[in-house]
Amino acid sequence: MFTENANKIFNRVIEDYHRYDDVDHKFENPFEAGSLDALLYEKNLVDTVQWHLEDIIRDPNIDPVDALALKRRIDKSNQVRTDMVEYIDSYFLDKYKNIEVAADARINTETPAWAIDRLSILALKIYHMHQEVVRQDVEQSHRDACQKKLDTLLSQQVDLSTAIEELLEDIEAGRKYMKTYKQMKMYNDPSLNPVLYGNKQ
Repeated sequence: MFTENANKIFNRVIEDYHRYDDVDHKFENPFEAGSLDALLYEKNLVDTVQWHLEDIIRDPNIDPVDALALKRRIDKSNQVRTDMVEYIDSYFLDKYKNIEVAADARINTETPAWAIDRLSILALKIYHMHQEVVRQDVEQSHRDACQKKLDTLLSQQVDLSTAIEELLEDIEAGRKYMKTYKQMKMYNDPSLNPVLYGNKQ
């Protein structure tokens, strides 16, 4: 199953990251360049690094200059994240380009890659919630509360994985069709963000 493999790759990325726990570490993608597995690894790596950048910037004692630099780094990371989603959707568009679409085929509310984006983030939530469950420096009540949250996240992972599998099956059978839109990130575009184009005057 596609999602079983995707979840394994996401977990591998998260484990790879936490061997170093360093947002500046240079990680090597272990999969063949251009393969779907390589795209999934890179996608979750972007998400994982950004997760920890978001943790750092929430430090109440962070230097404002450092915080600004981090904010701009996170903005760039968000753009890369969006680009990775579009690369993954391009893979599926090419894979299913010769599928005969049924006359009554319906479009889904999101593309496969945007659902996979949620699955990637969910893997990170599960990992970090599990870390809270096994903490020894907190009260048992904290661990119990986090266990309940972890159970919910794991259930959500099963449901989302099932939904993605069903979506891919529907596309492959022609019951649904893919349509992608290039994401228009306005805040990074100097021609669309009024603060940026206002500074040109």
